[in-house]
Amino acid sequence: MRILVLGGTWFLGRAVVRAGLGRGWSVSVFNRGRSGVAPDGVREIRGDRRVAEDLAALAGHGPWDAVIDTSASELAPRDVLAGAEVLEPVAGRYVYVSTVNAYRGWPDQPLTESSEVLDGPADADVDYGRLPANWDGPDWYYGRQKAGAERASLAAFGAGRVSILRPGVILGPGEYVGRLPWWLRRVAKGGAILAPGDPGRHIQPVDVRDVAAFALDRAAASGGGAFNVTAPLGRETMGGFLTACLDVTGTAGRLVWAPDGLLVGQGVRQWTELPLWRTHAGVWSVDSAGAEAAGLRCRPLAETVAATWEWLQGGGTAVQHPRWAEHGITGAREEGILAMLKG
Repeated sequence: MRILVLGGTWFLGRAVVRAGLGRGWSVSVFNRGRSGVAPDGVREIRGDRRVAEDLAALAGHGPWDAVIDTSASELAPRDVLAGAEVLEPVAGRYVYVSTVNAYRGWPDQPLTESSEVLDGPADADVDYGRLPANWDGPDWYYGRQKAGAERASLAAFGAGRVSILRPGVILGPGEYVGRLPWWLRRVAKGGAILAPGDPGRHIQPVDVRDVAAFALDRAAASGGGAFNVTAPLGRETMGGFLTACLDVTGTAGRLVWAPDGLLVGQGVRQWTELPLWRTHAGVWSVDSAGAEAAGLRCRPLAETVAATWEWLQGGGTAVQHPRWAEHGITGAREEGILAMLKG
């Protein structure tokens, strides 16, 4: 296989590149060179996806069996469309990494791979805006952007040559958002640890290496489709996740569980102050049966936790990203809520 990875230097893109090289594939990457260095063994092509001349030059390096697009999170749909149209004559298939945010019902409703997608158009070049401070509703700005980019890839390549991957939360070594690293570092400090909600609440994070493997599988597969890429429903729990953090860090910390109502009443920001905690009914109710039937395999969450801790202990650092600073509750605020639980 000859593949082109759009991005390829950090987190998911880097995991795709490494996994592709591990399969003995020929891997090219296209990026601006601002977010790290591609692994050894790849052909690195520099350029900007928003610049027509750079896209034309990129196409001259083809052909490829497949394109895997891991770097469109900041692009307007029309930019994705322009790139896909240029690459279509020199690539067999297109794998576009989208998100469950593209569904109209997320995070309030359970989702399947046939759930309604938001109405973002393929040629949109608009600023959907930013969420208001303390907003806790659906992120339809980002969701419409990604839905439009999905339609852009389909418009250029056709449904039979496009695989759309819709992950939920991706964790693992190299994570730049900071959810799992924050929990690991907090747990490593020990003491009484504020744990959110119900320890039996099911969660569905997926390991970055498993998303990468599935993206490569879809690059090699015939036919297209849209796939939810999450861990199986009902397998993992918040309690199991935090217990795994305790186990790998080897601390004598103690989990103190706070009911949802208390945390909501105290104005704790869901999803960020206590990462992975969210009370919406559909946030961890994403059916990935189609992806599983197509070969998705998700390792146990405890393995993801252990690998991420090993990466951090080995001096691993993520690409700098503004989302990192959004995550984690302050020590004073945590202590205040823990004191309420004692009372």
